[in-house]
Amino acid sequence: MDINPAVQPAEPVDNDVRLLHKMGYAQELSRRMGAFSNFAVSFSLICILSGGITSFQMGLSAAGGASIGLGWPLGSVFALVVAAAMAQIASSFPTAGGLYHWSSILGGKTWGWLTAWLNLLGLVFVVAAINYGTYDPFFRTLIAPMFGVNPDSLGWWSQTIFLTVITASQAFLNHRGIRITSRITDLSGYLIFVVTVVLVISLLAFSPVKVDLSRLYTFTNFTGVDGGAWPKQTMALAFLSGLLLTAYTITGFDASAHTSEETHEAARNVPRGIIGSVFWSTTFGYVMVCAFVLVMPDIGAAVKQGTGFFQAILAPIPGPLRIVIELLMFFINYVCGLAAVTSTPRMMFAFARDGGLPGSKWLRKVNAAHRTPGTAIWVSAALAILVTLYGDAFTVLSAGSAVFLFVSYAMPTAAGILAEGRTWTEKGPFQLGWLSKPFAVAAVFGALVLAYVGIQPPNEKVIYVMVALLVVLLAIWYVGGVRKSFSGPPIGGLTKERERALEGIEGQLDEA
Repeated sequence: MDINPAVQPAEPVDNDVRLLHKMGYAQELSRRMGAFSNFAVSFSLICILSGGITSFQMGLSAAGGASIGLGWPLGSVFALVVAAAMAQIASSFPTAGGLYHWSSILGGKTWGWLTAWLNLLGLVFVVAAINYGTYDPFFRTLIAPMFGVNPDSLGWWSQTIFLTVITASQAFLNHRGIRITSRITDLSGYLIFVVTVVLVISLLAFSPVKVDLSRLYTFTNFTGVDGGAWPKQTMALAFLSGLLLTAYTITGFDASAHTSEETHEAARNVPRGIIGSVFWSTTFGYVMVCAFVLVMPDIGAAVKQGTGFFQAILAPIPGPLRIVIELLMFFINYVCGLAAVTSTPRMMFAFARDGGLPGSKWLRKVNAAHRTPGTAIWVSAALAILVTLYGDAFTVLSAGSAVFLFVSYAMPTAAGILAEGRTWTEKGPFQLGWLSKPFAVAAVFGALVLAYVGIQPPNEKVIYVMVALLVVLLAIWYVGGVRKSFSGPPIGGLTKERERALEGIEGQLDEA
């Protein structure tokens, strides 16, 4: 039988498997992703054409143009610092569900267990928020009218059916294997670059508004304005609140870490994927959101329009070109949700693999035909659909996802500050050197600031959820006896007996 050389495992794959065995895990998932695919899954999940538009009002209706022109670069620096700190740890421990694994190794199993739950909740919120944003404004406001459907006729049931169908389709594609998913996210990665450039050029070329760069550094307190995202605040707090635009948009780059066990040369390519996806998203995203501000006929009126601002600034673009842009953006947003559905079950699978979740026996199962965590994929999709049933979904989901994810990003980073040079002495190919601890401290501080901002009204419900969740988790941990039954990830040297057991698991999957 002839074998296609293009799909033969190269030597680096052996090194990947050897490193995975050393960390105590079998190669159960299919390792088919290259460097660009690992970058593209995070870049597609960040997706500036999704969060940069659906959460744009979080910035504009805070401190006006200054929240965009000055706030976005500030938030970008923070995101890059967090990404770099995470990338160094990912290079040392390239496993699926990385954040949980990192926190457990660097801070102990209790710390890892809490990190896993916060990260998993944040990821479920991300899937829900992205798909909710795909529905409105992209489907409801832009696509539906193309087919003669009045957006006002689409109510709660239309929304729920739409969200159920697209989330289920994303789960189906994901279930069928990482190859088809990575090909779609690769395409989306290229399209995000192209469509962003075309969109910006089109907005500037066809807008009747004279460009006024002073808009980008003019502070205007729009909090408390009807139609805005925020109740009345001081200017300082308004500017901080506006940072949630960047914080929500530039999240999800842990997808590169969660697909580590499906990536060739993971110790090198995963850090590149994390940092590259954040860098290019913040760079292209800044140009895009600045263009939005510059082409608005009236910023005050745009604040009151909500997500309708986007339809308004697209209006001057000629019909055929506008339709192409809108259709491509709808596809890109769909793939953004697909990338999120890729990331979430990998986290769930990794946590369940170590017995950290109820029903772990089923959630850690790998589909032998497609080498994907099938049960975890469908459970993740179902949970994401359920949380969108809440009426004020997008505001709470977007703020919640940003808060939960960045706090979970900071937890292994904080543990690394104390573990570095003590229990953490062996690092991967990507290292920050003397910047390691300063970056880690800055990342933790920034996450705490973000958490404070993210739980301000009208998003105070996020803190209620977080506090309730932590109380329940700690009760389960101490009263439910999880601290005794949960051992965390396998830590210690790889014995010959353990290596034979891991090879046996892999052999069973290969034979199935």
